[in-house]
Parts: sequence; structure tokens; C-alpha cells
Amino acid sequence: MDLWLWSLEEADEHLDHFSKELSVDELRRADRFVKSSDRSMYIVGRAGLRRILADYIGLDAKAVEFEYGPHGKPYLQNGPGFNLSHSGGRAALAVCPYTHPGLDIELVRPIEDAVAKHHFSPAEYAELSCLQPSDWLQGFFRCWTRKEAVLKSLGHGLYMPLDSFDVTLSPGVPPRLTRIEDDNPLSWTLIHFEPAPGWIGALALRDTGGPVELRWRSGDPIVRACSRRSRK
Repeated sequence: MDLWLWSLEEADEHLDHFSKELSVDELRRADRFVKSSDRSMYIVGRAGLRRILADYIGLDAKAVEFEYGPHGKPYLQNGPGFNLSHSGGRAALAVCPYTHPGLDIELVRPIEDAVAKHHFSPAEYAELSCLQPSDWLQGFFRCWTRKEAVLKSLGHGLYMPLDSFDVTLSPGVPPRLTRIEDDNPLSWTLIHFEPAPGWIGALALRDTGGPVELRWRSGDPIVRACSRRSRK
């Protein structure tokens, strides 16, 4: 499985070039952002997604066509499974030929305890509450990214109750799913990673059939290639 990482911070002068590779629906969504910085990062993220996937399926970025599941998760009709996440000006993309991955990255930042109490299962919140204060924030984001990754792998989004499954979160404990309603937690593989200092990420995959080989890829050369072409 390939894990691509790239920066979403790109000069405004290049956005017109990136925009030409997006669909009409993507451009409409970009125009709905209130902040120009959010609009710019969305455009760079979607252009990077298209260019990377285009290499896998042998098409131009503009020609990549997405299908959407019942809860809005995009997929390729005849291509690898993939999932995109972004946070704090960085993007990550998991591409897997044999299953549909779930991916989440988060910039570690201050979070109120009430957020954990509201979103985590009772078992997860109890485990988080037992951590040392110095470990609490990292524990929160380990839990958050793992839960998001599971939801995104399933394609359910927030239609699936967050307390319907439990993940590990304590330091030194391997990432895993310990409980999930109407499913076998042993069918799942969770992977913890840190894409950069100050970020935490997680991957979730179901029915992998064995160990997962993770290959790190840099998407920045793809974005820079777009920028060079835009100056011609």
C-alpha cells in the first residue's frame, strides 16, 4: 500500500492551473469556502489526488472520474482503493490495490476534555482519563485518528455511532480495534504513523489477508511539477 504525503500550501498564482484539472462539481465546492486559504488548500488537495490516481490508472488528471458511495465516499470504478485526508496544511493519500483503506491525519492542537467525553466510547474515555497529563493530548489524537480511519474505511462517516466500536490509545499499546458492533475486530488492521513532527495519523484496513507493507511516497514533486507547467 502506498502512502502519499504533500503540502497544500501553494502560491495563489498557480491555482488557475490546478483548477483546470478539477471537475465542475469540485470547482463549485471550492467556491463555497468562505476563507480563501481553505479554498486554495482544497484545490491543491484535489489536484494532487487526481494527478496521483491518474498515474495508477493511466489517464490524465482531468479525465479521472469518481463514483460516490451512499454516504458520499469517493471511489474508482476500475482502479485501486484510496482515501484522502488533510490537516494543518498537509495532505495524505492512501492507495491500496486490494481493499478500501481509511485514513486520517491530524495536526496535534489543544482539545477540550468535553470533546473526548462526547465522541469517544465509555471504554475509550476511561482509558484516556487514566493517562498522565503529559500523555493526554497524544492519546486523544491516537484515538481520534484511529476512529476516523475506521469510519472512512467503511464509508459510513458519522452515520455510524462513534461509541459502536473501541480502539486502543495508550502509549506503547499496539493500534488495534478491540470491539465493533456486527463485525469481527480481528478482521481489521490499524496502523499508527506520524507524517511529520506535530502530526498524528492512522490507517484502517479490513480483510488484508496478512501483514501490510507500507510504502512512503512524496506527492510534493507532483505539485511542484504542476507549478512549473503553470509558469510556461
